Amino acid sequence: MTTDIRAATLETLPDSEAVALRMADLLVEGILAKTDGPFRVALSGGSTPKRLFEILATPSRAKLIPWERVEIFYGDERHVPEGHADSNHTVGQSVLLSRVPVPAQNVHAIPTAGTVEEDAKAYEKTLQAAYGSATLDPQRPLFDLVMLGLGTDGHTASLFPGQPVLKERTAWVGTAAPSTAPYERITLTYPAIQSSALVVFLVTGASKVEMLERLVEGDSSIPSARVTSEGRIIILADRAAVGEDA
Repeated sequence: MTTDIRAATLETLPDSEAVALRMADLLVEGILAKTDGPFRVALSGGSTPKRLFEILATPSRAKLIPWERVEIFYGDERHVPEGHADSNHTVGQSVLLSRVPVPAQNVHAIPTAGTVEEDAKAYEKTLQAAYGSATLDPQRPLFDLVMLGLGTDGHTASLFPGQPVLKERTAWVGTAAPSTAPYERITLTYPAIQSSALVVFLVTGASKVEMLERLVEGDSSIPSARVTSEGRIIILADRAAVGEDA
């Protein structure tokens, strides 16, 4: 049965460091619990995920993970050249992936060398190859874990307000050209995110109070609140984001 955001579990944690640590625990637990086939995770960008990557790269954490069974994907990417400082993969590679023994063939960066449309189609083919089908089966999620953030405008991944990709119901990967943020984007679509065993939102900082309230309420006027999952949805928020005094 599909889970919508109103059925999400909200966990309030002291600060952004605690959010990153909790996310690390969820990731390690999930990888160790799955013994049949690869563990496919879609990473997100941002300051809290970067801290998560730093935690996972520490020897004490890294040694807990059977990296050969982990497949790395991304929820979205800025359409910038390979190695660009604003690329989610550049951050993931430098902070985490270059520091742990994950096989190179298990890391699937979103391509950015062609047009955004070409690269979106190419990434969809990469996902379909990993999944073994061009059709999503609700009983067999594409992702074991999808990490998502929450923007102050209510976007998540690169599902920005007013973008045509919000209406996509067939393709797994789409494009966005938000006027409120730099660069064209490539992003997972709602159907691809829904094909997940677990979706985790990471929400930190006082600037997110209003949008977090709307997310939890299931306000469908913001893109993040339209996220669904074939499994569970967890929202990890720090006290600042839920409007509590530190």
